[in-house]
Amino acid sequence: MINVTKTYLPPIEEYIAVLKRAWDKSWITNNGELVQELEQKLKDYLQTPHLLFTSNGTLPLQMALKVFGIKKEVITTPFSYVATTNAILWEGAYPVFTDIDAATLCIDANKIEAAVTENTEAILATHVYGIPCNVEKIDAIAKKYNLKVIYDAAHAFGCTYNGKSLLSYGDISTCSFHATKIFHTGEGGCIITNDAEIEKKLYLLRSFGHIGDDYFSEGINAKNSELHAAMGLTVLPALGHIIAQRKKVYEAYNVLLNFSNIKKPEFDVNETYNYAYYPVIFKDEQTLLSVKEALYKNGITTRRYFYPSLNRLPFLGAANECPVSEDISKRVLSLPMYDSLTTQEIELIVSVVNKNS
Repeated sequence: MINVTKTYLPPIEEYIAVLKRAWDKSWITNNGELVQELEQKLKDYLQTPHLLFTSNGTLPLQMALKVFGIKKEVITTPFSYVATTNAILWEGAYPVFTDIDAATLCIDANKIEAAVTENTEAILATHVYGIPCNVEKIDAIAKKYNLKVIYDAAHAFGCTYNGKSLLSYGDISTCSFHATKIFHTGEGGCIITNDAEIEKKLYLLRSFGHIGDDYFSEGINAKNSELHAAMGLTVLPALGHIIAQRKKVYEAYNVLLNFSNIKKPEFDVNETYNYAYYPVIFKDEQTLLSVKEALYKNGITTRRYFYPSLNRLPFLGAANECPVSEDISKRVLSLPMYDSLTTQEIELIVSVVNKNS
């Protein structure tokens, strides 16, 4: 079976050697030494001053909304994983969906201003597949209307834009370190801000709002363990190799796929890409379903990532139309992408796609 993704696992001896440091001290949770070390190494890697390691990539979205007191309208993208919308709903705010750019599949920054009302408090956008949003235009709109900017950067670890980590843009960026991600800790995530005071508030939100016997605010448990931090400390040194190998897979797809009947998203030349995903867009939904079924019959799993368009989630009720997102979501399919994918496996995948599209 060729899966749509495959978790990179370091040599188990390396993982155990790092984990043993926590094991020997019986310090497994509550902001242990490995967590602190991982946070510092991530700050160094991403060149960002304020970062907190969290238990997953969803709680940081909720924490970002919470720390700014967002309770009204949030302009957001309909083309993302459902966690983006769920975080808004969970915090009691209202998602206002703005359609996407047909080339990058990120939120169309040219349509954001028209969606701003007196109740708009924030913009929550996703760097889809690691492709940058139009951060300059979003920043200008946010400044004009005094809005907070939160980026769901779950796909963007290792990506840069104009020489800066893509995670350094916005008031807050969040990231997922789920096992399917390019950098992972098994389960985990992080939240990043450029504001030291906001980081202090997020630190409290992450751990029930207290430090020792002193209580300062409401909070939840978004801490992560030494077991997960040990995985991150073992995976991080291999990231350059992982990205380089994924780039080879990406370039092989580019050469072998027949783009007369399919296309792929476009990304900015100012970006350093991480090759996290390889989505292809078919001419119609029926073709996608036929290709997906043909691949499955050949032992190849794929994923309709993202489907459906989030403005059409059944539990939302009425939502504004987003025709570009609704169309693309029916026609986009993520092909297998991971560092150990072999040439023979790539050729099999491509042959099935080309034959059936």
